[in-house]
Amino acid sequence: MEFNGKRALVIGTKRSGIAAIELLREQGAHLRAMDSDPAPLPGLDIPVVAQSPECFKDGDVDPDLVVLSPGVPFDLPMLMEARERGVAVIGEVELASYFLRGPVIGITGSNGKTTTTALTGHMLQTLGVPCQVGGNIGTAVTAMTQSSRTGQWNVLELSSFQLESINHFQADIAVCLNITPDHLDRHGTVENYAAAKARLFETQHSGGHAILNRDDAICRSFAERTQAQVHWFSLNERVSSGMWMADEQIFWNEGPLLSRSQIRLRGLHNLENVMAACLVSVLAGADPQRIGAAVESFPGVEHRIEFVRSLEGVEYFNDSKATNVDAALKAVEAFDRRLWIILGGKDKGGSYTPLVEALREKAKGALLIGAEPPYPHAAAPLLRKALADAVDFVDCETMENAVHYAREHAAPGDTVLLSPACASFDQFRNYEERGNQFKRLVGELN
Repeated sequence: MEFNGKRALVIGTKRSGIAAIELLREQGAHLRAMDSDPAPLPGLDIPVVAQSPECFKDGDVDPDLVVLSPGVPFDLPMLMEARERGVAVIGEVELASYFLRGPVIGITGSNGKTTTTALTGHMLQTLGVPCQVGGNIGTAVTAMTQSSRTGQWNVLELSSFQLESINHFQADIAVCLNITPDHLDRHGTVENYAAAKARLFETQHSGGHAILNRDDAICRSFAERTQAQVHWFSLNERVSSGMWMADEQIFWNEGPLLSRSQIRLRGLHNLENVMAACLVSVLAGADPQRIGAAVESFPGVEHRIEFVRSLEGVEYFNDSKATNVDAALKAVEAFDRRLWIILGGKDKGGSYTPLVEALREKAKGALLIGAEPPYPHAAAPLLRKALADAVDFVDCETMENAVHYAREHAAPGDTVLLSPACASFDQFRNYEERGNQFKRLVGELN
């Protein structure tokens, strides 16, 4: 695709949008930008208008190309109409694929993709395999193009938002960790959500590798949707090609790889993440004999079951990245009983009932934060209704109130866990801001 001289419209001017603008400017495109909250872009002398069908065209002229940030739905009516008129509409990851040098590792899934991406990057770097890490974690893919080079792996965390519009983009190694209901407020159904994830495998070439969770039915179905060679990982059974767990060890095709005691991360789900990352690393050229030591040295990911502090026998953990129910469930399952769990935020359209049994068994109380109605996506009333028979609720509204309530009521041996099961956008800019506020408040306790 040629970009020099093209009229390009970038929709969404946050991190990915700005990176796309900078790349297109380098390629000689004529640029405009659109955002639901338009503001001047420092250092970028291009017009930014409010997101609306009326402002889509430049005068009466359609753009040649529209580039979407991940937060912009691919099926907006104005975009569907533009495609019917012959306008090319692509995502930021698709744009990057025309300029990204070196082989690509694409990692997706409903939960665990940040941990797996960070662990894969850590292992490759530790074991001397050149790589850079980005995508949905850290650096936007379009911002990685300048530092990409032949022979260096691009390790990318990829969300359904980034994958739903890919065609030219191809992953040499593609991973799907699991599929559970998420982002239904965007995709509408689990089937649509899974179809977006499946694009990662449908665009692969025959020389690539697909790594899939054998224990997940939707992941298994992706094997039929790729030309790549399929490898599996499993907690429950030995697989013909891949990695599996047995007798407290991870095995692969050629025998034992590492023991469970070498894995510092909490929870069964992290065993799956480790197997996937190990399999990626072997396929990318890492020395299998040194993988155990590399895994053992991985400290974990910020905001994902992150230990904050212990105070008078009470431990505090930050799991702000648990923005859906399955992620929160995995966090709860990683602990013994006596949990005080902080829940709430912006609802994403899924069911909270999967948390019922785990909270009934392990939780002493649920501290609710987040906006209440008339905020249209308030999760708190939905949580109260779904979990009424499982746990006692305390309506805290703010993070500060929740942390102080936990400090006053938690006893030695209890655990206070921020694992909201919801998006953060009702009260915070993102899950990082939410987690950082939790850590600050916990750090100030005395």
